Amino acid sequence: MSKILVIDDDNAINELIKVNLELEGYTVYQAYDGVTGFALCKQELPALVVLDVMMPDVDGFTVAQRIRKNDDTKNIPILMLTALSQLNDKVTGFNIGVDDYLVKPFEMDELRVRVRALLKRTNQIPVSASTRDLLTLGEVTLLPETYSVKIDGKIAKLTPIEFDILNLLFQNHGNMVSSARLLKDVWGYSPDDDIETIRVHIRHLRTKLDKISNGKKYISTIYGGGYKFEV
Repeated sequence: MSKILVIDDDNAINELIKVNLELEGYTVYQAYDGVTGFALCKQELPALVVLDVMMPDVDGFTVAQRIRKNDDTKNIPILMLTALSQLNDKVTGFNIGVDDYLVKPFEMDELRVRVRALLKRTNQIPVSASTRDLLTLGEVTLLPETYSVKIDGKIAKLTPIEFDILNLLFQNHGNMVSSARLLKDVWGYSPDDDIETIRVHIRHLRTKLDKISNGKKYISTIYGGGYKFEV
């Protein structure tokens, strides 16, 4: 069963998360500060890290940065917990490479849903590995085994979320994919109109595509609606 690391200096919340995740069958490791948490992450290489933002000495953003910069841990999904609901905190986390956000106080059912969604996405070959799905369109080719995209022979490595976004747009090329569908199909649940989550990841995806596309733009924004991929 998957190993999950919980890093939170609030003993009560840390223990509550541990108990609920163990009831789901996960093996749970606990840390109560950022330094110990990052050390445990390198040692145990968990399938998922549940990480609090507000911790003394080393905060969650710093821990997330260290996880992403370490070769052994850089691909471990991170679910960040925060008592701060401000938009800037979410954007900061997503820019670092956090995969999902959960604002305190939260229901344990919601935590379980998000944990399952993250583990499902990162533990499986992407949907586009299926032979019935489109892998090449014009000069663009999806490489599901490595979460990458190739354009005119140049390759860009994507995060699992970025790949799933691109794959969904790719399979529906020429047609608009609504923000609501992106949230449902990529994240595996329906958050409450968290459109900024999509905008941040689309921006990162466009930046990576721009580096290998010789200036050609593939993803257009349909204002008030969603996004469209076109070659």
